[in-house]
Amino acid sequence: MKVKKLEVYRDSVLIIYQVKREWQTKDPKLILYQKYLLEMIKKFEEISFTHMGHDKNQFVDALATLAVATQMEEDQEGQLLRIKARSKPAYYLMIEEKVDGKPWYYDIYRYIQNKEYPPGANKSEKRMIKRLPMGYFPSGEILYKRSFNGKLLRCVDANEAKRILFETHEDNCTTHANGHMRAK
Repeated sequence: MKVKKLEVYRDSVLIIYQVKREWQTKDPKLILYQKYLLEMIKKFEEISFTHMGHDKNQFVDALATLAVATQMEEDQEGQLLRIKARSKPAYYLMIEEKVDGKPWYYDIYRYIQNKEYPPGANKSEKRMIKRLPMGYFPSGEILYKRSFNGKLLRCVDANEAKRILFETHEDNCTTHANGHMRAK
């Protein structure tokens, strides 16, 4: 893309200082990445690294995700990107609210426990509900789904999902984004 001047923004102080060679890279898995980055840096006339706190990196995270998800040919020019800011985070918009007062997994749970279909279910809906429970299993009042790698995923409703997201990103676990804590 013939970029000569580059500004890099990261929420990890650790990575910035390692790339700037102010801190030593000790993890053998990261040494290869550091070597690769140092070779790439040589291609720019000017490059700067700026630490951006976790609370200000949402846009950076979105751009990084977009960059990884897209593929461009070397001689292809970039395209103009129009971005519309949302009043709520995207993950918040993906959580389904209860329509009938029951969580999204209620029909699966009910079929596993009692082999009951929802009232008014037609033949194809019954066939689908019969197949859905594969990989799900209840433990008391909690429903789990076994993932492809064998880990158990807990099924939660919209309210619990919002609570978990809040605790993870804003409340109890805010240090999860701290570069120093990641380095440990």
